[in-house]
Amino acid sequence: ELVPFSPGTHSAAGAGPSTRTDLAGGPRCKQGSYPEAAGQLGEGEEQRLEGGKGDKGTAGPGAGGAAPPLPEEDCMKLNPSFVGIALSALLAVDLWASKRLGVCAAEGSAWGSARPLMKVIEVSGHGVPWLLGTAYGLCRSGSAATREVLLNLLFALLLDLVLVAVVKGLVKRRRPTHNKMDMFVTISVDKYSFPSGHATRAALVCRFVLHHLVLAVPLRVLVVLWALIVGISRVMLGRHNVTDVLFGLLLGYMLYSVVEYCWLSPLSAPALFALWSH
Repeated sequence: ELVPFSPGTHSAAGAGPSTRTDLAGGPRCKQGSYPEAAGQLGEGEEQRLEGGKGDKGTAGPGAGGAAPPLPEEDCMKLNPSFVGIALSALLAVDLWASKRLGVCAAEGSAWGSARPLMKVIEVSGHGVPWLLGTAYGLCRSGSAATREVLLNLLFALLLDLVLVAVVKGLVKRRRPTHNKMDMFVTISVDKYSFPSGHATRAALVCRFVLHHLVLAVPLRVLVVLWALIVGISRVMLGRHNVTDVLFGLLLGYMLYSVVEYCWLSPLSAPALFALWSH
């Protein structure tokens, strides 16, 4: 029997029962794909499988391989210590409290009208007035006992300046962001806030005066209140954080013990006393 021929088909006669006619003009195999394409896909698949077997041992975590163990120092970073967590929490509370207590940081603050008074208290605890006043009293003093006290006070003030400058340069903690840089007579390290130099000086002078001047009880109370108010004013003006002031007060209190241990007398420093006596 004759089968009509068309350009898009092939005769099924003689091809056997396992072949079909494709609309694209080529015979299909039993699996339904072209023989040439089937051969190429088979070779590619075989190569992919062989390559997968060879790379199985070096596959990363995304390819199904086991992740390498973390170094010990990385494991420590992922598991912070209790001390680190406590310090971070303390720092957060310190910054929050300092910002809330900075009520005189600017004229538009909650207590902005009290800012001029706070700045007067700031000057009362500044190092320049204390150094100039002590030097003037030392030059004008007429008794050896007064010169001895004032000379040691000058030594304490200079020691305080040097120690605070060194600590500030080492720690390099910036002042609070709400601080207004209009401070009285500053130097390079005064851009840092830890510790508070006013607080150290107030505590040092307070303890020095209470130990070496004979004062009535009301005056002794006023000296203590002055030291505390100087420390509080540093936070209210936004100059320092709370921890800056607390550490400064503690440092100044301990610094007086160093001054007492190194107390200058006509026997230990005769050249200094001879210089000031003239």
